[in-house]
Amino acid sequence: MNSMDAAGGSGADRLAPVLRPVRAGNGFEEALEQILQIVRLGLVAHGERLPAERELAERLQISRVTLREVLKVLQDQGLVESRRGRYGGTFVLDRPAAPAATGAEELRRRVATVDVEDTLRFREVLEVGAAGLCAAHGLTRDQGARLRGALAATHDAPLADYRRLDTMLHLTLAELSGSPSLAAQYAAVRASVNDLLDCIPLLVRNLEHSQAQHTALVEAVLDGDADGAREVMREHCCGTAALLRGFLG
Repeated sequence: MNSMDAAGGSGADRLAPVLRPVRAGNGFEEALEQILQIVRLGLVAHGERLPAERELAERLQISRVTLREVLKVLQDQGLVESRRGRYGGTFVLDRPAAPAATGAEELRRRVATVDVEDTLRFREVLEVGAAGLCAAHGLTRDQGARLRGALAATHDAPLADYRRLDTMLHLTLAELSGSPSLAAQYAAVRASVNDLLDCIPLLVRNLEHSQAQHTALVEAVLDGDADGAREVMREHCCGTAALLRGFLG
């Protein structure tokens, strides 16, 4: 089984919101940005293999030489490793978690590099909009099955893998909105949010609440209840924002 298929859904489905042709003038930089997003969002989990160089180069529309320079940077940063042989390729490495004692310090360091309020508000606009679009326009049977599958994966997720699968659920909803631009913007802002969330603990009570909201959200979308979907998503985003503000206070 292909490593991209093993986690549910094809590689094309999973990476579509992020991977897109780069502009000629900034091929290296934009390719690096996109593959970093794939790693930071957990679209390819640690231990899994990135798509083959040939596929990545074709989808990004860059040369194999440029792609190898990008992968070399990621390898130097300890984010991926190259393995040779029949089952070789470029594999994503696990990022060590920050010690609990330094979590708050690391959070403040990362906050200094982003406008947190702007990031959280933009995320809310995109997420609420995506939920409303999906509900208002309706999903096909296959799309509905994808959304249900992404929700089910979060219910069954071990704690260590929860945040990645939570991201996949939200990214699936953004992609199903029918707007590639919205999905791409959401992938970028979610990567920034995840960088902040990685610095705070996973709280079981919060996860239980989030799961209840996820279930209500998916039900509203599948029922075609656009107002309900938007309201549940707005509450969900506000909960995440409140949690981050609490740890920043």
